[in-house]
Amino acid sequence: MDLFGTDGIRGEVNEDITPELALKLGKSTSVITEKGDSVLVCTDTRQSGRSLQYALASGISSVGRNAYIMNVLPTPGIPLLMDRLDAQLGAVVSASHNLAQDNGIKFFGSDGLKLTPNVEQKLEKFIITGDGERWVNWEEIGNIFAIEDSEDLYLESLKERLGSELPDLTGLELNLDCAHGATYHVAPRIISELGAELNAIGVDPSGFNINQNCGSTSLDRLKKKVVSQGSDLGIAFDGDGDRALFVDEEGNEVDGDRVLYFAAQYLKEQGELEPPVVVSTIMSNLGLEKSLSRIGIDLVRTQVGDKYVAQEMLKRDAIIGGEQSGHVIFRDVNTTGDGIVTALMVLKVLKATGKKLSDLGSGMLRYPQVLENVPTDNKEDFQADDKIQTEIDKWEEVLGEEGRILVRPSGTQDVIRVMVEGKNQDHAEKVAGKLGDYIDSVLNG
Repeated sequence: MDLFGTDGIRGEVNEDITPELALKLGKSTSVITEKGDSVLVCTDTRQSGRSLQYALASGISSVGRNAYIMNVLPTPGIPLLMDRLDAQLGAVVSASHNLAQDNGIKFFGSDGLKLTPNVEQKLEKFIITGDGERWVNWEEIGNIFAIEDSEDLYLESLKERLGSELPDLTGLELNLDCAHGATYHVAPRIISELGAELNAIGVDPSGFNINQNCGSTSLDRLKKKVVSQGSDLGIAFDGDGDRALFVDEEGNEVDGDRVLYFAAQYLKEQGELEPPVVVSTIMSNLGLEKSLSRIGIDLVRTQVGDKYVAQEMLKRDAIIGGEQSGHVIFRDVNTTGDGIVTALMVLKVLKATGKKLSDLGSGMLRYPQVLENVPTDNKEDFQADDKIQTEIDKWEEVLGEEGRILVRPSGTQDVIRVMVEGKNQDHAEKVAGKLGDYIDSVLNG
């Protein structure tokens, strides 16, 4: 039984993710905290969020810890408020970019980082075996507090951390898409306070429409809005607000790789990129690596997951890292990906350089990248099959140094992800298609 995936626990509401599981997860916090410790709990806008949030808080209280229930809050608000409120653990009820039928739970440790796999295994063992489980005496039961001004506290913390980095956005016309998710109120609020003229969509959560044809996973509507309204750019958040993607004034997508490139380039030019390192994942485009190298910046890769990026950044003392999907970490501001911080830093570079978004990072190489998903119920057989690795090796030889192949099981879905990069789009598509078909035939018969 593997509860934890790439980003916490995630699944279908009342099938995989239930109040009973949330209660057990709340109790499992006794493994990594002490009696009397404080645990913050927030949720996004899903209808199921409050039910799971209260169940989680009940479990936390039942083992003698104090639970602080937040209002709707972006995921990155938790590590900021843990520091502000002197909490030892943080929990987020969210399924990030998934639709409303899914939900999930992820934790942040006392260092403001997502839990390592070793710690997650301790929680999982507690839930499965019940080892060490016991209720505290009635007089030791923890409190459950409601923090009504959590949104204000988050924005105050952001402003304090950013300080002089907060850009003056006067004169900019922006389109926002908040995915009917956790940023629906806080993002328009802080960006408008800084002087931008805003046109916002995805700001009417019903509990059931989060990420539905909107947000960072569905940019078409935002692209049309930016072009038709003649805006300077568009910003799209995902449901829990830890990632942001952008649309330039011509309606073109600007992903996390591009943001990493021009943000690192700007910081280096300002003498602020020390060490000259960017941390990203194995999914980042080969062109990012080559482009950063040309301007004297090293790219260090990790496995997929922003928590691994954050851990590697800490290890190398790097100040910027992230993922192609839009998780970007500015470590001087927050310990995890924060879509609002990413947006503000992009806008700062835009204002400081006087350039249009389409011009920022225009010098970055981009290799055609093709992604194929192979549905399968046999993910566990993938790495044990030598035939598949032999086939991968064969196609890597064909691509040579001007391309690469990455094949991995998804951490959140029953698919094998096949990624192929090469200088030629048609050739990359051909390789990905043939390799995907081969893996399908081996795993699914």
